[in-house]
Amino acid sequence: MRARTRDRRVYLRSHPVLFALVVLTRRAPTVRLGRTVVVNDAEAYRQVLTRLPLDRHAPGTTGGAARRVTSGGLLFDQEGDEHRQARRELTDDLGAEAVRGLRPVWRALLGRRVLRLGRGGRVDVVALAAELAGATTAALLRLDVDPVALATAACDAAAAAAREHLPGVRLSRRHDPAGVAADRLTALLSTSDGGRDAMLAIAAITTTVAALPRAVAWCADDALWPWVDDDADRAALVGELFRVLAPTPLLPRVAAAPPQLVQLAFGAGPHACPGAALARAQLDDTLAAFAPYRPVVVRARADRRSALPGWSALVVRAGSDVRQVADVSRR
Repeated sequence: MRARTRDRRVYLRSHPVLFALVVLTRRAPTVRLGRTVVVNDAEAYRQVLTRLPLDRHAPGTTGGAARRVTSGGLLFDQEGDEHRQARRELTDDLGAEAVRGLRPVWRALLGRRVLRLGRGGRVDVVALAAELAGATTAALLRLDVDPVALATAACDAAAAAAREHLPGVRLSRRHDPAGVAADRLTALLSTSDGGRDAMLAIAAITTTVAALPRAVAWCADDALWPWVDDDADRAALVGELFRVLAPTPLLPRVAAAPPQLVQLAFGAGPHACPGAALARAQLDDTLAAFAPYRPVVVRARADRRSALPGWSALVVRAGSDVRQVADVSRR
């Protein structure tokens, strides 16, 4: 199976109503459906993602959902100087020094888990990505918590919030799954700034759990593993995979400026993602750990609940062209 064919299943099966709508309207640059605008034109899409002023408190947006289930002040719902200051602080927290400090955490985990491939075993890349993301986030926030439990709580909170503003059947107003899921997550965060840390955990974990398995599947299906062997080629491949996968565009937005007719995955300018360097480093090391085994996909199941398009299971085994394996934890 070609990589693009498999990856398309992630979108069509995880959010069938939403992406069916995108397919039906794809020939028009923009389509207005009630109060919602579907944007298909590439230049218009870049404008929306990188330059359009946003109403960060509006109901139905990521910021609005975050504010409703927490105390607010979570970057997604901030504006003006408050938003810029929070971004600067978060960029410092997730900068090059932070990546150097956190890298041993996920490298050690990768070094242990991928050894199963060399013994003829199989690895569920989704489970590995969840453990890796949870362990990294716990280390970043200085938490003594089970990494899988943290990852599960963050993914559940994101999925519950996403269901509130994506097309589909709504539960009774008496039920508040987003609030319940947010409470479960904040209960794991023994920090003074639980709301901010919950936002950070959700963003970091859901992006990692969505992106890493899809990237591994893409390399396996299109035989891209030889490109991973060289450091420079791998860096270029990481950038291209993030461009193709775009794991974080599903953030519903409300324009704060009159409508008018950069990098997609992490935005640009005032909307750039502070965690881009961390995400790139994790994907770089993950591909380097898997590449010597030349993995092939033996089972894949799309996640129908996740906030971001992804797999609920992606199981791989070693291929027929296994190379000499280096200890990734010592790199």
